[in-house]
Amino acid sequence: MATTERSTDNIAEKSGEDVCCAKFDPARLDNREIVWENKPFVKDGVWCVYYMPLNFGSMMARAMGKIEAVGANCSDEDFLMLADMKSPWSSTVYFAVTKDDVLGAEMVKISGTFLTKVFEGPYKDFGKWVTEMERHVKAKMGEGFDVKCAEMFAYYATCPKCSKKYGKNYTVLFAKVA
Repeated sequence: MATTERSTDNIAEKSGEDVCCAKFDPARLDNREIVWENKPFVKDGVWCVYYMPLNFGSMMARAMGKIEAVGANCSDEDFLMLADMKSPWSSTVYFAVTKDDVLGAEMVKISGTFLTKVFEGPYKDFGKWVTEMERHVKAKMGEGFDVKCAEMFAYYATCPKCSKKYGKNYTVLFAKVA
């Protein structure tokens, strides 16, 4: 069995190739309005240099170890890991879970209405995606909506290894609009 960054015992790809990330269906999250009321997440974080994470693998192992120990992990279809990207030097990461309490983990509950948009391509296009997401939000919410103040999260649907195997590199942006 292959080692995995997301889960110590879950190989999502059934084709025989070792991968750690489930194949992502962009239709599930593209151009959606999602409403959460006290949705539970495990909160962790990574150090970054200009938004590039330095300790992502160890953070994933630490968080997923705690989540799996209490059986709070989501199915592959519902897996969600959001990064807040508020600083070029660190990022808070939120893992959706199925329980309100995960032993040894910091828990947060997120509420609100979010607009989503799926992007595909290299991470170097991230700035373009944010600009496109801002246009998307303004189109949905109206020109008067202050999109610069909207809380935004990124969901990197697969790790670099799995995106290479699948041939697609998806990122989903979530913008909190209410």
